[in-house]
Amino acid sequence: MRVCDFSKARVNRMAIKFARPTTALMALVVVAGAVILDCRAAVAQITPITPGANASDFKPLFLKPDEVLEGKRLADEYCSGCHGANGISMTEGVPHLAGQRSVYLYTELKDYQSGARGQTVMGNAIKFLSDDALVKVAAYFATLDPPQPSTNAVAAKDPIRAGQAAAASCGGCHGELGVSKTPGMPNLAGLDPKYLVSAMQAYKSGQRKHGVMKALIANVSDENINNIALFFALQKPARAQTPSPGNQEAGKAAAVSCAGCHGDTGVSATSANPSLAGQDAQYLAAALAAYKDGTRADETMKGMVAGLDDTGRKNLAAFYANQQPVPPNVRKPLAAAEWAQRCDRCHGLNGNSVDPHFSALASQRMDYLVKALKSYRTRDRRSPEMAAMSEVLSDDDIENLAAHYSRQKARSALYIVVPGK
Repeated sequence: MRVCDFSKARVNRMAIKFARPTTALMALVVVAGAVILDCRAAVAQITPITPGANASDFKPLFLKPDEVLEGKRLADEYCSGCHGANGISMTEGVPHLAGQRSVYLYTELKDYQSGARGQTVMGNAIKFLSDDALVKVAAYFATLDPPQPSTNAVAAKDPIRAGQAAAASCGGCHGELGVSKTPGMPNLAGLDPKYLVSAMQAYKSGQRKHGVMKALIANVSDENINNIALFFALQKPARAQTPSPGNQEAGKAAAVSCAGCHGDTGVSATSANPSLAGQDAQYLAAALAAYKDGTRADETMKGMVAGLDDTGRKNLAAFYANQQPVPPNVRKPLAAAEWAQRCDRCHGLNGNSVDPHFSALASQRMDYLVKALKSYRTRDRRSPEMAAMSEVLSDDDIENLAAHYSRQKARSALYIVVPGK
């Protein structure tokens, strides 16, 4: 059976209903407003949707024009104060509703009313509305033109590029990519970022005594300290390109007592203890001397190196300097577009959902999207699927994702009801 019987007809938002019971819907995302739709070409792009067990949720798709008009009256009375005239919000943290998928809106309104979303202002606002009223409100907002993409969303943050830029002044001593060519200067490439952050903060606070390092890092923000640490952690580690005088065999014997914290070959298993494999030998020997005389305050290390003389320190440093470093287990942050590919699986290409159960994200307010994702991450907003998706997102990831979707062009969804057999 043909899905539709129109060719090159001018179509605005519409749903075609049949008298017989329906078993499925077909959805096609179209440009907001009127479009030219060739039935024969369009059918191949349509996505089938089956109501399943929650068929009653599809009620907003079957309203008559006068019922949608009643939804407008209800929306003007109960919703416009926060969500704006015509569903375009001007209030921080409050979402646009215009053009949103009606089934999604209806199910969310029911959750607010039942308390499934917790005690909220929304729940109180619609507490006494009937189910019929919720259906009409949801249907009305879905008929409105979607909002325009944001033109003032903040630029996506790239912590790796930011770290590289902030680390530009480090290259003269530590090597451009963190592999030292200068005796006495430590490798930074491939060190755990948590360790690097703690080391830089120790220099900044004066806990580690080093006038030059303290001056260099004094005005570096905590955010850029994190970015620098991430940049160097993701660089390929290599042995320092510096001399390593000393007896490696003697150093290997002495390193047995260090293995518990730093690994058998100097590859640490924890962020609290730095990897020593491939590190510059002169820097290692100097660090050991600093622990011994208390210049570096660490009671555990002071006890461990108490019996090492200058020769013993050189031997130990030579052993570690000649071991092969191993990259830490650090996840490279995904770009916003890479995260969005995962979100688009449910929310549609560029956030234009075709399944009416899933919200459209395109052109949504950025501040609202940030708020929603953080609520899913903390489980304040209940959704096992969204909790799993958001729990791995950093604050920067959330900001970048929200900015990405707020800049996407929102498109209306055309739902065509297919008659049952």
